[in-house]
Amino acid sequence: MQAIILAAGMGKRLGEYTKENTKCMVPVNGVPLIDRTLRQLGELNLNRIVVVTGYEGQKLKDYIESHHKGTKIEYVNNPIYDKTNNIFSLALAKDKLAEDDSLLIESDLIFEDGIFETLAKHPFPNLALVAKYESWMDGTMVKIDGENNIVNFITKDAFNYKESGQYYKTANTYKFSREFAASKYVPFLEAYCKAVGNNEYYENVLRVITFLDSHDLKALSITGKKWYEIDDKQDLDIAEALFAEEKDVIRKYYGRYGGFWRFPGMLDYCYLVNPYFGESKIIDEMEANFRTLAGQYPSGMKVNTLLASKCWGIREDWILPGNGAAELIKALMEQLPGTLGIIRPTFEEYPNRRRPESLVTFVPKNSDYRYTADDLIDFFSKNHADSVLLINPDNPSGNFIPFNNLLRLADWAESAGTRLVVDESFVDFSAGYRDNTLLRNDILEKFPHLVVMKSISKSYGVPGIRLGILCSSDEELIRNIKKSVSIWNINSFAEFFMQIYNKYEKDYLRACDKFIATRDELEKELRQVKFLRVMPSEANYFLCEILPPFTANGLVLAMLKKYNILMRDCSDKKGLDGKQYMRIAVRSKEDNARLIKALQTLAKDC
Repeated sequence: MQAIILAAGMGKRLGEYTKENTKCMVPVNGVPLIDRTLRQLGELNLNRIVVVTGYEGQKLKDYIESHHKGTKIEYVNNPIYDKTNNIFSLALAKDKLAEDDSLLIESDLIFEDGIFETLAKHPFPNLALVAKYESWMDGTMVKIDGENNIVNFITKDAFNYKESGQYYKTANTYKFSREFAASKYVPFLEAYCKAVGNNEYYENVLRVITFLDSHDLKALSITGKKWYEIDDKQDLDIAEALFAEEKDVIRKYYGRYGGFWRFPGMLDYCYLVNPYFGESKIIDEMEANFRTLAGQYPSGMKVNTLLASKCWGIREDWILPGNGAAELIKALMEQLPGTLGIIRPTFEEYPNRRRPESLVTFVPKNSDYRYTADDLIDFFSKNHADSVLLINPDNPSGNFIPFNNLLRLADWAESAGTRLVVDESFVDFSAGYRDNTLLRNDILEKFPHLVVMKSISKSYGVPGIRLGILCSSDEELIRNIKKSVSIWNINSFAEFFMQIYNKYEKDYLRACDKFIATRDELEKELRQVKFLRVMPSEANYFLCEILPPFTANGLVLAMLKKYNILMRDCSDKKGLDGKQYMRIAVRSKEDNARLIKALQTLAKDC
């Protein structure tokens, strides 16, 4: 058996990474793609490796010959790589393709170890590596039958999103027997090039062969295996996270701050959203209007303020919608003078927007990080702060100050001339949530120094549309913050969400009730995991101390590598006591079952 590597392309979409190098010379975590591929192929005892070069071909050849001495490599050059596509590159190597059983590989791919060996040793002679279609995938798709025969190649023009659940993406890697290559593929390749030209793709030839009702080519699924096709800078960034060394993997994932839908099958237990409101038809209505919303400007601040007022029942001049709570946090922190009282551990987005010397910090002196309104009144009466921030329920501790005690805290702040900022992004996850909110005109009017922040992304499970609200009866503060944000700070999708939300308000309440039941069930199950000490929570997450033999870092790595579940190590959060901690989000019952099964399996093995 031999391997043929197509490496003639220019890789323009990788920009500066391929300015003076072909794509296969691009490093992933410091290792060029070609080095990884040749190392993996070197374990197969192949008769030879044929590399089809083109762009920067001599540089690639020199590199391979200096770094892979002893490997039997032959070269075929495509001199018109900039005027042709990969069908011409393969046509230049057609005689070699017909001489032996072959692995055909494109050079911009990265695979986990063992995949080439599985392909080479599989008993069926002609195979295409495929993976179940995911939203990040681009290029040629196939349909397969119950016996794994490829029955159709789906081109980009023929792609139908309504049928995408039936599609598999080709991983641009094939095994052809010498007989199939010589008697079928190469003759069809020659005919296709003559009829259509050289600026095409070699997979089009396979598409023609499948039209003949031939079952020569079967699919070998690598769904669930690690692989990626690197066409552009975003692909490279994702591949570096997927294939990061153990010491770097957590940093690579955490540094993305979301976008985890690009990682096939991953369960994200870091980010905190309502898992059930998405079942409402509100999402269907938004989807039905997608083209209109994508093609239209959103309204300005005046209209969106009116919509926010309608949704949450707050006077127009007391409410401000934002591009997620993050935009409003930044704007608010820039408006507040003097010192800011905070409770740690906490959501660091607020203190990160302040100078460290302006912070007055309260840390609960107990192992569960619990505190009350009285604790805060006592501390900040003795340690003055011009403003005091309370996340309620708190993040990551899940601590919750009940409504009546919260009013006592607001009374104290008002009498002390202290501005109280309450972030109640998670309050709708608390027991009795309908009576726990401060988003009421009578409360805002009674406490003019009170500011209430709410992340709609978290509570309503729509982080992708970026929406948050800030409320206060301090009209001057609201006016000043409005001046600091863009007139078009809300996109059309967030505006439309507010436009239609009230039709689905009952769905939201049902989603919150369903969530609380799910959280209570998950808490019981987490408490059965022997290496977790679970702290009570009124939010949609649990702060857990990680007990031996695990560390939080070790547990994150084990869950990611073995079960494709991403979790949040909180051990380095300011205000924690130096022990090992993890924050575990609450997802749907089905996802939570997968999480618990993985944790219990690890518990049995340790």
